[in-house]
Order: sequence, then structure tokens, then C-alpha cells
Amino acid sequence: MVCQSFEQMTAQVKNTPRRARMAVAAAEDTHTLEAVLKAQKEGIVTPVLVGDRGKIENLLCEMHMEVPAEDIYDASDLPEAARTAVRLVRDGNAHFLMKGKLDTNILLKAVVDKETGLGTGGIMSHFSAFEVPGYHKLLVPVDGGMVTYPTLEQKKAIIENTVSILHALGYECPKVGVLACVEKVNPKMPETVEARQLMEMNQKGMITGCKVEGPVSYDCAVNREIAMTKGFESEIAGDVDVLVAPNIHAGNIMGKMLLCTCGAKMAGFVAGASCPIVLTSRGSSAEEKFLSIVLSSAAALK
Repeated sequence: MVCQSFEQMTAQVKNTPRRARMAVAAAEDTHTLEAVLKAQKEGIVTPVLVGDRGKIENLLCEMHMEVPAEDIYDASDLPEAARTAVRLVRDGNAHFLMKGKLDTNILLKAVVDKETGLGTGGIMSHFSAFEVPGYHKLLVPVDGGMVTYPTLEQKKAIIENTVSILHALGYECPKVGVLACVEKVNPKMPETVEARQLMEMNQKGMITGCKVEGPVSYDCAVNREIAMTKGFESEIAGDVDVLVAPNIHAGNIMGKMLLCTCGAKMAGFVAGASCPIVLTSRGSSAEEKFLSIVLSSAAALK
């Protein structure tokens, strides 16, 4: 089933018999705890808090909220908090991971540790979903947060990561558009060449479980009338689920444009590890953090 809104997704997660356990690394952060405790209150997750126990307990007291003592793990410093949170997931005591008050590189160092981490052998990419006014379902632009200048094989892996998550969310055959500024292959534009190669990989069964088309411009991907006017005949035109950006700059700009000037709502997490990893930025709103928890919970329990 295709998700049309975050409200619909939240309702689905609430109706799930199981509740995901979320390990929060360096949980001694007011904004993070606000989102985490809202998710707890609404029956989305069971939080497992890792960090400075004294600071965490003081914040919980100030917020008039409670977390069972057995679900608070004391850590002497930030690297230990990251390692402990990762270990909780690895040992099956949590379903997914969230970054609290620590740098992303500290958490990812624990995640990618070959002996004790959560790596799967593939690349990690950023999965983001946007509820955009005027579009009829959630839009998934990738990758605006992890892979800087993806090669053809890395773009293939990003698509596979993304499609795998959408399958977990109930999508049968996600529609994937590989973006460029034109709809035709131009040898002088390598983005268009790789877009067509990815489409051909899909047609040959090298990328499965989805429909891939490219190159396609943003307007044709999200608006069928524009596509028809341009003579771009496509199954995905006006009904695309996933937009594959040519590089991290295009993906990041597209996401921030939707969020900051188009009134969109956003949720996201890092994919490609053995569990979702919520890595919201310092500028993320409490709503974005909450929705990212909802999205990660939905993906983690499937």
C-alpha cells in the first residue's frame, strides 16, 4: 500500500501489535527527548536511553516524564554511548538507533565497526520521505545526506536500499525516476547516460521490485500534464515515488527546497545498515524528529 501522508503512516504504526524499541545514543538532549517521549506517549516506540544517567534523569524529571530505570544505560563519554546503543541493537535489545547529543561521525564510527557494528557489507544511504502540499502521496528524494558523488553502482545500491524500505512499508512496485535536467540521453551529460543505464538494468532484471525510468526531469516526474505536453510518455510521470538525485548537492538542495519554501514535512533515516538509524540534523524541528521516529519504527518492524 502506498503511503499518502505521515498521518496515515502514524496510524498504521499505532495499530501494529508490536512496539519498536529505539536505542538513543547520548540521550541527554532536550529536543531529542521531546520527540522521543512524544513517540513513547503515542505508543510508537519504547525508548532505551543511553548516556549520562544523571543528566537524562534530571531532564526526564523536568519534563514530568518517566522511563523505566532498566531502560536507561549509563555511559561515561560519547563514544561509549555510541558503542552501547549499537550493542543494544546488535544484541536484539533494540530495533533501531537514534542520534542524540553527539556528532554524527562518533555514532557512525560505532555503526561501521567491522567486529561490533551494524554493517551489512553494502553502502549506507539516506532515505527521506516528504509530504508535499499539492502532491498526492509521499515523495522520496535520495540521496541528499550520505553518498557525495555516487558512481553508477552506488546509484544502483541507493535504489536497492530505497526500494527495500518501501517494500517494508507496504509498497508493491515503487516508481523510480532518475533525475536529470532533460528527458533524453546526451553523451555530454553523464547524468543522463547513467540514468538510462539504470533504467536498462531494471529492464534486464538487475534491479528488481520496482519500475525505473530515466533520464527524467523533475517536472515530468511529478506532473503528468507537463510530461504529456513535452511528449514524455512514461508509467511514472505524475505518479513517481522515488527521485534519484545525480549527487548529494542536488539531493540536499531538492530536500531543503521542499522543506523550507514549499511547506513540506520531512522524515528520514540512514539505510543500508542492519537497522534504520535516525540522524536528524541540529536544525531539524521536533516534528521532523518525531516523524523520523515514526518512519523508522514502521521500517524496523517489517
